[in-house]
Amino acid sequence: MKALVMEGVGTPMEVKEMPKPALRADGAIVRVEGSGICRSDWHLWQGDWTWIGFAQRLPAVLGHEFAGVVEEVGSEVKKLKPGDRVVVPLSQACGLCDDCRNGHSNLCSKSLTGGGYARYARLNRADINSVPLPESVDFVEAASMGCRYVTAFHGVMDQGQVKADESVVVYGCGGVGLSAVQIAAALGARVIAVDLDDRKLELAKKVGAADAINGKKTDPVKAVMDLTHGGAHVSVDALGIATTCRNGVLSLRKRGRHVQIGLTTQGEKGEVALPVDQIVFKEIQFTGSLAIQSHRYPAMLDMVERGRLAPRNLITETLPLEKAFGVIEKMSNFENVGISVINQF
Repeated sequence: MKALVMEGVGTPMEVKEMPKPALRADGAIVRVEGSGICRSDWHLWQGDWTWIGFAQRLPAVLGHEFAGVVEEVGSEVKKLKPGDRVVVPLSQACGLCDDCRNGHSNLCSKSLTGGGYARYARLNRADINSVPLPESVDFVEAASMGCRYVTAFHGVMDQGQVKADESVVVYGCGGVGLSAVQIAAALGARVIAVDLDDRKLELAKKVGAADAINGKKTDPVKAVMDLTHGGAHVSVDALGIATTCRNGVLSLRKRGRHVQIGLTTQGEKGEVALPVDQIVFKEIQFTGSLAIQSHRYPAMLDMVERGRLAPRNLITETLPLEKAFGVIEKMSNFENVGISVINQF
């Protein structure tokens, strides 16, 4: 099978012929029909997150935003059968650890998803690590939800507890940020989008932002304070650099909630200075948000089926596997607008 292979940190990935993944007794083989190209894979390609103990094994086939059709199932699999349409959760849970047993499979220490940049991908513990895909949702749209959209859903709905008529400011309008904009707007919130690229801000307005602020042209914190008459109820850092994290906190009103979704790069190495005194005096809540639990997918998919959410509106291009690395390269300079999905293998 064809696969996009990462053989070294920072070196070009190439499409090569690779063996089809081996089937495990508790697993399944999925024929990939759609695979989103996520900034998390750019992080891995850059060698990020070593400061939290992560090291990518090489060579590797990345890709953790995929959907497709079950081709084979292992002898221990009970819930899946060949021909089933599935979307694959970002977090591949073990099902046995305390986090999994307590409903927080997104925090499973054994969680690891990959292999979506290929025609076939393997699922381990397939009965708990796949979600049935409704016929009304096509594979490309499902793939666009695989990481960024579900991560934003968990961040906005579960961690941020966004409510109708609240004001929400989203810093960074990449895939996660645009998803957060759309989801928060669908809940009835007034959303303010902040970025440095007018193209991304224009798309943010199309998918639900009431206001758009270009941080190159104006002080975003002051602008948010003016628009909200004292600060947003919720801020989301969807990028993960020191400036957006700090500005997110500074944009809040008293008792505001900050949701940190974006992960840092080599510039921060996981360390960001925060206005601690303001956090204390304003009783600001600072909450991390990682991926999503498998059991939350049905609620999100139901909103998609009912037209409350429209991930398809964030997709700006579909492309063959051979062009996927070019999309990843562009992420180094934040050139990408919207979500790119591989649909030709």
